[in-house]
Amino acid sequence: MTSGKRDLVHVHITDDLPIRAQALSYANRIEIRLGNAFPVALIIDYAALGVLERAIQQGWSELDAVGRSKGGGNAGSH
Repeated sequence: MTSGKRDLVHVHITDDLPIRAQALSYANRIEIRLGNAFPVALIIDYAALGVLERAIQQGWSELDAVGRSKGGGNAGSH
């Protein structure tokens, strides 16, 4: 990696991005696929699901606290 570059992948998730989840029961994991043309897959261990859920809830609450929109009418409640 070139000096000065971050070792970080950014994936921008919008309300129209196709998101599909599938249980990988043989591995005790969930695969979440994002996108169609150049899909990205998150492989999440069962033990990490609660950690991911709490991180999303925390970020969502922080956005709500500063008055940010949840985006779209189908964002759901938390």
